[in-house]
Amino acid sequence: MSFTKIVHDIRARQKIKSNPPDRPTAVWVGKDMLDGRPIASLTVIFQTTGCRWNNCTMCGYVYDSAKKPPSHDDLMKQFEYAMSRCKDEEFIVKIFTSGSFFDDGEIDTGTREEMLSRLGKDTRVKKVIAETRPEYVTGERLSVAVSALGKPFEVAIGLETSNDMIRKDCINKGFSFSDFRDAGNIAREHGVTVKAYLLLKPVFLSEGAAINDMISSISETSPHAGTISVNLCNVQRGTLVDEMFERGDYRPPWLWSAVEVLKKGKETAPGTIIMSDPVGAGSARGPHNCGKCDDDVASAIRIFSLTQDTGVFNGLDCQCRELWKKVVELEDSTFGSTLVK
Repeated sequence: MSFTKIVHDIRARQKIKSNPPDRPTAVWVGKDMLDGRPIASLTVIFQTTGCRWNNCTMCGYVYDSAKKPPSHDDLMKQFEYAMSRCKDEEFIVKIFTSGSFFDDGEIDTGTREEMLSRLGKDTRVKKVIAETRPEYVTGERLSVAVSALGKPFEVAIGLETSNDMIRKDCINKGFSFSDFRDAGNIAREHGVTVKAYLLLKPVFLSEGAAINDMISSISETSPHAGTISVNLCNVQRGTLVDEMFERGDYRPPWLWSAVEVLKKGKETAPGTIIMSDPVGAGSARGPHNCGKCDDDVASAIRIFSLTQDTGVFNGLDCQCRELWKKVVELEDSTFGSTLVK
């Protein structure tokens, strides 16, 4: 049975909640980096019909998608609502759709152009980042976007790993590293920067293999992306990761693993901005250590993301760190069984 069939069978058993069409799926204000300094960031997840690919093993965002395609007016109301949520004097806008901002099936050209034009005229907005799969990055779409916005623009691509086999057999992502490189080349030709999202510990990887994959992925991705965000896999409902977690066959990554990846990754690619936001840190379904040190380690990871200073990890310690080291050492010998929950 193919991954795609398994994922579709899991999807078919889930319920999709209904949301008002004129409200985005989620909006929040956080912190990001711009020109080496922290700045407020407004993250918007627009409620669209969702990702056209929709076959990844870890992604549950499909359940937040609209049941029917939102109209132009619906999307612009979502946009206006989101923009009203940020009161900072300057900020970055990060656009997500649970799919691809440049997929005309989610947001058509006219709507994209109007959103970007409004962002371009808003003096508070210093940069815009939009997530998309690489197949939707074309010269024509970027040319329109850059012209409408008129300020720094970045495309963010969920590459997950530089390893094609892991991306295919553990994540079922549906594109290759060369597809990512090609999209990045097109972006740079139009003066658009590139951000890559990597995924620490998809299913079927031991803790040690996951760490090594991220370190090599940072090294191999950094020539093609100015910013790399290391996402720590968490367990989203209605996914293959969820089913394996419920059976005891998957444990989210240790926070110590993220620290190791960020330290080694920064050594490998000192000129690249490397970030991580440990969503769900400390919970059973999110990245965690023993429970006692989770808050401190997650906080250090967030501080590193804003400072790029690996010195924030100095002095971090806990009794569970020795246990983590043993897990990394031995888990490859357990034939897929997790040593510690």
